[in-house]
Amino acid sequence: MSKKKKNTDEVAGAEEQRPFLAIPVLANYEEQEGFAPEASELPEELPIIALRNMAVFPGTLAPILIGRKKSMQVIRKAEREQLLIGVLAQRDALVENPKEADLYPLGTLVEVTQIIELPSGEFSAILRGRQRFVLDELKTTTPYLKGSYHTLPDTARELEASQDFDVLVGMLHERLITLLERLTPGAPKGFMDTIRGIRNRAYLVNLASSVVDVPIEVRQELLNAEDLGARAMLVLPLIQRQIREAELRDEILAKTKLEMDQQQREYFLQQQMRAIQSELGHEDSAEDEIEELRAKGKKKKWSKAVAETFAKELRKAKQLNPQSPDYSVQMQYLRTIVDLPWGIYSKDHFDLKKAAELLDREHYGLERVKERILEHLAVLKLKGDMKSPIICLYGPPGVGKTSLGRSIAESLGRKYVRISLGGVHDEAEIRGHRRTYIGAMSGRIIQSLQKAGTSNPVFVLDEIDKLSSDYKGDPASALLEVLDPEQNTTFHDNYLDIDYDLSKVLFIATANDVSSIPQALRDRMELIEVSGYIAEEKLQIAQQHLLPREAKSHGLAERIPPFSREALELIIEEYTRESGVRGLTKRIAAVLRKLAWALASEEGLPEEVTPELVRQYLGKTVYSRDKYQGNELPGVVVGLAWTSVGGEILFIESSLQAGQNGRLILTGSLGDVMKESATIALSYVRAHAEELGIDLEQLKDKELHIHVPEGAIPKDGPSAGITMVTSIVSALTRRKVRPRLAMTGEITLRGKVLPVGGIKEKILAAKRSGIQDIILCRENERDIEEINERYLEGLSFHYVDEIGQVLDYALLEERADEVNK
Repeated sequence: MSKKKKNTDEVAGAEEQRPFLAIPVLANYEEQEGFAPEASELPEELPIIALRNMAVFPGTLAPILIGRKKSMQVIRKAEREQLLIGVLAQRDALVENPKEADLYPLGTLVEVTQIIELPSGEFSAILRGRQRFVLDELKTTTPYLKGSYHTLPDTARELEASQDFDVLVGMLHERLITLLERLTPGAPKGFMDTIRGIRNRAYLVNLASSVVDVPIEVRQELLNAEDLGARAMLVLPLIQRQIREAELRDEILAKTKLEMDQQQREYFLQQQMRAIQSELGHEDSAEDEIEELRAKGKKKKWSKAVAETFAKELRKAKQLNPQSPDYSVQMQYLRTIVDLPWGIYSKDHFDLKKAAELLDREHYGLERVKERILEHLAVLKLKGDMKSPIICLYGPPGVGKTSLGRSIAESLGRKYVRISLGGVHDEAEIRGHRRTYIGAMSGRIIQSLQKAGTSNPVFVLDEIDKLSSDYKGDPASALLEVLDPEQNTTFHDNYLDIDYDLSKVLFIATANDVSSIPQALRDRMELIEVSGYIAEEKLQIAQQHLLPREAKSHGLAERIPPFSREALELIIEEYTRESGVRGLTKRIAAVLRKLAWALASEEGLPEEVTPELVRQYLGKTVYSRDKYQGNELPGVVVGLAWTSVGGEILFIESSLQAGQNGRLILTGSLGDVMKESATIALSYVRAHAEELGIDLEQLKDKELHIHVPEGAIPKDGPSAGITMVTSIVSALTRRKVRPRLAMTGEITLRGKVLPVGGIKEKILAAKRSGIQDIILCRENERDIEEINERYLEGLSFHYVDEIGQVLDYALLEERADEVNK
């Protein structure tokens, strides 16, 4: 059945089938076996009506609308003379005057049962199908269509009496009832009872064929079926498909109705809420907020692309229901956009002298870092604008890397922001979440810029070496765009979804261990080492910074007694062991708490804090000073080590003892690298025994034992290579080592001496321990040149290229056994 409506502009006068709900069911057909007319009823030439989008089946009634004049003449003649006429379906419904080629050749003989004249001048007629026919030839088209024909039987043939046909018709009957129950809920009373009571199998098959909603091509295919069994087999799946479509349509309508009911309920509640807000004087708060955002947006100095995005999102927010969850999400996004400092920059201070004074006042030492900041200020002053560098300050804990960032911001006159990256493992912490996620927010870079209020703050990325990664992504990879001057002009935050310029931000990263930073990220930063402080520097820092600050925080700002130099040196050397001043700050705070207790108890304060008072307040000393203990015995050599708390001296002892032939024993909690250095040292000695004056026979039935004291403390690194060779040669030749001599350097199997790191810390440890001579690789000479001359007073340096030079200077000619004689 076609439900296409008549369009009088395109196909005026169309004959169309009425909706099948209006199809009457004739009870008298239930008792008839067929619908074919008698031979006397058949005309010689058959008047024909062309129908659009429909076909009539034998036994069924079809309401049609008559608009063509030719068709009106045929209908009137048929009613007046009780004639049978033929109806044929058009191939193309748009053809107004169809010819034989425009018509399907197979149609149905019908009789006109009723005609109703409409006020529009058209006819509404009810046709009853009688028998199928085939048009042999169209004889004439005027005054109406007329042609020769022959009829076709409409039976079930061999299936008519079979059980299979009965089952097929029964299934079709059930599906037809199901379909009509779904599609005719408002049918007249008794309609469905009539459908259920149909017993005529031919009528049932034809009724189902006329009811099913299919295009005219498929309906004509049903009419063309050779017998009722074939037609039933074709129409059954079509009925079943329409039932499924009806079920799906009902389901969709039910869901839609539920949603509409919910929307109507929300609308009703919103109207009530608005009425209440109006009574309370809070009317149109949502609109006021949108207007406020629009006004802020007009004042922003942003690009055309950002302005268009903001306007688009603002329109979207205005269309949303203020009570819906999407509204709050949209408003939060708009607030994020307008709160960002688009085009707002702090004015840099270009007074280099004042900047240098401020850096010197806030931080003692750190000449290289201060020099780098002043260079940046100088370039800014000359050029006026430049891409800010990415500086990475690395060094041990407590040396002032983070606080230096605040001083840099103050010297530049910029805002200061800081984020800690330690333990961050989610890429969204840097780039933000996409707005499609629940609880989405911008990344910490964008959030920090909102807090700063400018687009060129000093931005400290603290603990960048402690980033981690998991299934949520790699934050270090996300930082590549942030810290690359060539990319951060268009930094893309997933939540913001708008490019933001970070090129004017001065990023300062801090790290303890540079090797933990991914290589790609490390390449984008300018690395500046902030090494540990020596005792003299710590003393100055304590006097100039730590004591005044801690005294103020403990309520002793104006009443603090002076600390003697000896008292501070005692705290530095015997109560702390670190590269920075964090532990020193805690120890000074402990002394000040004792003083505050004495003052609060009205016991009075001492005139001066002396070493005796420090020992009384802090208890027994924690560390002993590194002291040179002498090396009168052969095999004992002083090495220099670099640890996380600064430099230290290291004694390496070697001795021969009875045991397996030439076995090497290593003790002292040595790491893998240090063990390899010992193995390389022994291999070198074996390979060069003759030129070193060593008799390898003495290693028979002997073991060589190398020990590094303080065995509970783990030790590792290549710096003890030349120290171990010297110790082994001294033990095997019984030649003593030159007194007050220390050395550091890596050894190769060829005897080459390689440079090592931490020279400054090692030199300071040697001076603190009373060492006078130091052997270094010649390539480390450049490190000595960078150390302040006052730290090198009383030290002599001996630069070497190979181990032979080390042994020539370090070992005395006299043998220990000869001295003993």
